[in-house]
Amino acid sequence: ISPVPPYSREQPIFTTRAHVFQIDPSTKKNWVPASKQAVTVSYFYDSTRNSYRIISVDGAKVIINSTITPNMTFTKTSQKFGQWADSRANTVFGLGFPSEQQLTKFAEKFQEVKEAAKLARDRSQEKIETSSNHSQESGRETPSSTRASSVNGTDDEKASHGGPAEAHLKSENDKLKIALAQSSSNVKKWETELQTLRESNARLSTALQESAASIEHWKKQFSACKDENDQLRSKIEELEEQCNEINKEKERNAQLSRRLQELETELQDKELELEELRKQGEVIPELMSECESVSEQLQAAEKKNKDLEEKVRTLRTEVEESKHRQTNLKTELKNFLDVLDGKIDELHDFRQGLSKLGVDN
Repeated sequence: ISPVPPYSREQPIFTTRAHVFQIDPSTKKNWVPASKQAVTVSYFYDSTRNSYRIISVDGAKVIINSTITPNMTFTKTSQKFGQWADSRANTVFGLGFPSEQQLTKFAEKFQEVKEAAKLARDRSQEKIETSSNHSQESGRETPSSTRASSVNGTDDEKASHGGPAEAHLKSENDKLKIALAQSSSNVKKWETELQTLRESNARLSTALQESAASIEHWKKQFSACKDENDQLRSKIEELEEQCNEINKEKERNAQLSRRLQELETELQDKELELEELRKQGEVIPELMSECESVSEQLQAAEKKNKDLEEKVRTLRTEVEESKHRQTNLKTELKNFLDVLDGKIDELHDFRQGLSKLGVDN
């Protein structure tokens, strides 16, 4: 059942989202989550009753229905967590916010609503006191008017009442009894409220002590979580180093795999070469026989080469001798030509002498 029916005059004045917790009723120390996830938490104002409530609903389940009174206090226990005690619900509510800013806004709204509730309570008390004063004044006026009527009455009225002073005292006595009964009932009522306030104060003190203890507990848990977080960080760093080593090993393995593939390729090539060499080894005997025949032919060729060299030497000697002869012949031819030139000159002179003789003759 929803805590805010559709026909109610309550209106939401502030809404946020938070994780809701309640104090463990058995231990009064540990927090028990009231919602599995963050839910809507709202302030509602009832204009008819002039009251404020904090309401939160998780699905069809009402997890917070707390009427705010001036005696309540909202306490920030951490940067994102706050709590308040509700004596009527006999529990302590805790809210975990996603950010410190939202916690601050909720705390400021709680203080604002608390002041408004206090102001509403003071106004209601003033109205009660004013109405009680009016009732007392009307009670006081009634006997005076009665007294005036009795004093200023006629003799017949005096005679009919028999004793106006006794009647007046009786009415005064009755009114005093009624006022005394009302005052005693008011005293009992105020004593009950005072006892309730004392019990509420005691509960709040107990809740405050428990919250302080829970704060210490949460501080210890926070310290333990911090140590565990440091250990996890160191483990993460170690794992990252191991991952780096694993990545390096993977790279090395990849390089080795590539090198292995290259070696396998080279091995296949070597096997092909070996197969070719084996085939060539089968041809070696034929090559040996051919080599022997080639060696014999080479020896014969060397022998022929030596004979040819002897012939070349002989021919060179003959060529040199022929060159020497040609030189001698050239010399003799030159000498002959010189002699021939001299003879030709002599013949020319002789011819000119003969021509002169012919002219003279």
